Amino acid sequence: MEATALSVGKSVLNGALGYAKSAFAEEVALQLGIQKDHTFVADELEMMRSFMMEAHEERDNNKVVKTWVKQVRDTAYDVEDSLQDFAVRLKRPSWWRFPRTLLERRRIAKQMKELRAKVEDVSQRNVRYHLIKGSGSKVSTTAAEQSALTAATMFGIDDARRAAKQDNQRVDLVQLINKEDEDLQVISVWGTSGDMGLTTIIREAYDNPDVQIRFQSRAWVRVMHPFSPKDFVQSLVNQLHATQGVEALLEKEKTEQDLAKEFNGYVSGSRFLIVLNNLSTIEEWDQIKKCFPNNKKGSRIIVSSTQVEVASLCAGQESQASELNQLSVEQTLYAFYDKGSQNGEDLVKQVSILDVATTSTDNQIAPHGEITDDQSMDADEKKVAKKSLSRTRTRVSGLEELQLIGRNREISKIIDLVSNSDNSQQVQVISVWGMGGLGKTTLVGGVYQSPKLSDMFEKYVFITIMRPFNLEEFLRSLARQLHEESSKKQELLKNGNNNKKSLALMDVDKLTEELKRLLEKKSSLIVLDDFFETSEWDLIKPKLLPLLEKTSRIIITTREENIAYHCSGKHGVVCNLQVLEPDDALCLLSEKVFDDATYLNEQNNPELVKEAKQILKKCGGLPLAIVVIGGFLANRPKNAEEWRQLNENINAELEMNPKLGMIRTALEKSYDGLPYHLKSCFLYLSIFPEDMNISRRRLACRWAAEGYSAETHGKPAIEIADDYFVELKNRSMILPSQQSVYSRKSIDSCKVHDLIRDIAISKSREENLVFTLEEGCSMNIHGPIRHLAISSNWNGDKIEFEGIVDMSRIRSLSVFGWWKPFFISDKMRFLRVLDLEGTNGLQYHHLDQIWKLIHLKYLSL
Repeated sequence: MEATALSVGKSVLNGALGYAKSAFAEEVALQLGIQKDHTFVADELEMMRSFMMEAHEERDNNKVVKTWVKQVRDTAYDVEDSLQDFAVRLKRPSWWRFPRTLLERRRIAKQMKELRAKVEDVSQRNVRYHLIKGSGSKVSTTAAEQSALTAATMFGIDDARRAAKQDNQRVDLVQLINKEDEDLQVISVWGTSGDMGLTTIIREAYDNPDVQIRFQSRAWVRVMHPFSPKDFVQSLVNQLHATQGVEALLEKEKTEQDLAKEFNGYVSGSRFLIVLNNLSTIEEWDQIKKCFPNNKKGSRIIVSSTQVEVASLCAGQESQASELNQLSVEQTLYAFYDKGSQNGEDLVKQVSILDVATTSTDNQIAPHGEITDDQSMDADEKKVAKKSLSRTRTRVSGLEELQLIGRNREISKIIDLVSNSDNSQQVQVISVWGMGGLGKTTLVGGVYQSPKLSDMFEKYVFITIMRPFNLEEFLRSLARQLHEESSKKQELLKNGNNNKKSLALMDVDKLTEELKRLLEKKSSLIVLDDFFETSEWDLIKPKLLPLLEKTSRIIITTREENIAYHCSGKHGVVCNLQVLEPDDALCLLSEKVFDDATYLNEQNNPELVKEAKQILKKCGGLPLAIVVIGGFLANRPKNAEEWRQLNENINAELEMNPKLGMIRTALEKSYDGLPYHLKSCFLYLSIFPEDMNISRRRLACRWAAEGYSAETHGKPAIEIADDYFVELKNRSMILPSQQSVYSRKSIDSCKVHDLIRDIAISKSREENLVFTLEEGCSMNIHGPIRHLAISSNWNGDKIEFEGIVDMSRIRSLSVFGWWKPFFISDKMRFLRVLDLEGTNGLQYHHLDQIWKLIHLKYLSL
């Protein structure tokens, strides 16, 4: 995920560099006698751009780098503004005839020297503080990533990650500790990014009141290096004694025999909880574990380690891994624990599509499975087989209780497409695409679980594409699921662990051979969820499609139209999933809040329905938003006043309330996937008011005027900007609002979904990119504003206007309310775009001073 600062910085730098390297700018520099400084500045900008590209590749996203990137961005703005200012002044026909020509040339030369010094200083900061590493580290980074992938496979981390993402399975550390089990249990905790957050999570569980009550004898020890057994035991005894009182701290130093006797008394006679922090080698564990007998009192040892192999081995050979918490994009914590300690559903939080897509309580876990009440299996084998099959058949979205209300037509259409026998000589690929939060995963999960398809295929697989994508891991996951669905269930139940280990050791070629064996002459339904790149399909296609029978079907989901068409090809079908209709949205909210889809109606409670419709307007028909907000409201007082308060503060709640954070997280995934040039174009949309129809031509012209697009290989900048519009539409970042009069396949205008627009506003505010002058707006502005929008509800005067806005760096001005003469000022030296298309009360004489805007490229009235 690339930081917004980096994306905006690249875009600005590209514009500045493009102009600085142009033949026109070089000619201006030659005529003004500043070509040496100009060349230096252009070359430094080019080097900065290279460093920024390196930062993207390394996913470098720390605060120091962000600060440097913002400084580069501001410097690039200054360079572009100054160079264009020089050019405009040079083109004025009488400029060189003025007596002040020499003074002007000196002023420009001095300004260029200052620019050079500023560029040089910013460039040196990267070297001075070692902000962005060079490309020499790439080989070792790649090797480390491959090592991590191997470790993840060998020690069960990939299974745990998949269970957390697809089945919403995570464990609770406190519940693991307090589990009713008289045997001594070892729980190991490991994180993907070293020790970040490890201590905090374990300490929270250690200090939990329920844990303190259950374990009267507790100790927390940091394992020192080199390991000292005496110091280790001494620390334990002091802490275990201190839980009974502080007298131990005042006692004289004990002999080793006294320590050993006292220690053995504690670990043999009481239920204890020991935390071993920072265990680094298995040799240390071999020494330590001998000290703790299984006293059959339900004692626990928690081990934290930065080594995944150590964490796994401490928990035992038969341990399993589960995700604890995802603290950030970089750090996820996992717990390793004995399989026997997970006896029951209370430890693992799991959500199945079957619990949410149907109303029947007696549905079978595996409607398509090959294992039912087979008399050849005993009760234990049935239980294990059913659990294994359940994991395979429920690999769907972790979104809690997302209903399929309003999706009957789409489900029927896809089932018909899957069922249709078109005598094609190729495997048909059905693509479902649409913006994040529409419930694509849940929709295809409903199709996948449909009884109508229960006897149509011999093999059923549901896989979510994991990131970063790795072909070998994908094939391994596919093979594992096919093994779980194999007709040889009894054999697999006995040898499941051996099979998992053998798959873990296979490379791409051997996995392909195994898949060929599993899929040969078998009709299959395969769901591949959440494609993000066409390259992912290009890697999968040649490995998977030749192995499938022609009667097989593949269903894929993605957020992008071009990926959908790319995967389906000529013989496939593409389905564009839309937002819910208003009536269906109301039913979904009613179902989520009241467990009754028909409860919210005008007859029952008109005031509540009125507020509900306001909430749903913000949700914009997005099932994810409706379900999350509905879940939030279900635990609040169910009255109109409560809902009215939510409506009044809904933007703040969506941004700040962690219970609603899932909505933003899901939608930001689409933003994070944009290339940097599209991110800038997307953030630019925050200029326009809510629910506004934005003309395609208007956007393309503005983007071109702002320098977001440039002429390439003879293709005009405005055509490239128009391509950007299409890309944003294909990526579901903008919604079509008006079809073109010239072509059914084209659109003339768009809207931005309210929740998507909120992301654009938030991100552009972070970068001081866009400032909207409106009633109640914040006056806390840091740094120069580049784009100013004046809302229809702002009623301030000239003094207030000039006090809020620094007009010297504004590049675009958009007025959406009543015109006021002081909106245009000769201080707006670098204004490029003046958009008055939505302005009321504008008269011709109000534009008398427009000739002073020497950089103006776009005027809309």
